[in-house]
Amino acid sequence: MTKPRILMAGESWTVHSIHQKGFDSFTTTEYAEGGGHLIAALEAAGWDVTYQPAHVAARDFPDTAEALGAFDVVLLSDIGANTLLLHPDTFARAEARPDRLASIRDYVAAGGGLIMVGGYLTFQGIDAKAQYAGSPVEEALPVTFSRHDDRVECPAGVTAELAMPGHPMLEGVSGDWPALLGYNRAQARDGAEIVATAGGDPLLVAGTHGKGRGVAFASDCGPHWAPPSFVEWSGYAALWANMAGWAAGRIG
Repeated sequence: MTKPRILMAGESWTVHSIHQKGFDSFTTTEYAEGGGHLIAALEAAGWDVTYQPAHVAARDFPDTAEALGAFDVVLLSDIGANTLLLHPDTFARAEARPDRLASIRDYVAAGGGLIMVGGYLTFQGIDAKAQYAGSPVEEALPVTFSRHDDRVECPAGVTAELAMPGHPMLEGVSGDWPALLGYNRAQARDGAEIVATAGGDPLLVAGTHGKGRGVAFASDCGPHWAPPSFVEWSGYAALWANMAGWAAGRIG
């Protein structure tokens, strides 16, 4: 049996630091990726995961809905709209290229699955820099975004409350959810299924767009909003496998 395929884009960053020591200074650069727990959970559930860190997705993310059709699900996590809009050939060489946000929307309308995971550069994000509000990708999701910074920082922790405990995405997700440290505030569309909330706001939302399905998870898949207690939680793997399965139309 052919494995279901998921394309995951984002969850990478580079930190450039300046170390000032009196008169002298030097710089260091560190590259990191934050999707390891999620990728491991999906692969353990039988998914074939194609992972594109943000700098790779900038050039290699598929251009068209037809190309995206090679995947059962597209997952965006902590990757801003500009990374997908501004292909290097467009930004550096002024070449016209397909609008990849519109391609994602059209892929879902044709029957594909889409998952957006929250973070500083998804939903609307820090300083509103993720810029998905009003975009074609927003059209394919079961939530709408504000035009401002939509982060809700919860350093003391916020615990999910299940609004639809019998939903297929919660099958096998047992026990209390560990606290999260923040999320993006969004509004559920009319007719969408609010599966879980956090702080009174939608946390896990499911809906349809055309022939396809969209899922919004308003918090993180890894540190820092998802602390070690969350990514090491016994329900973590089942939750993400179910999200992917539901988005692909394989369950529910």
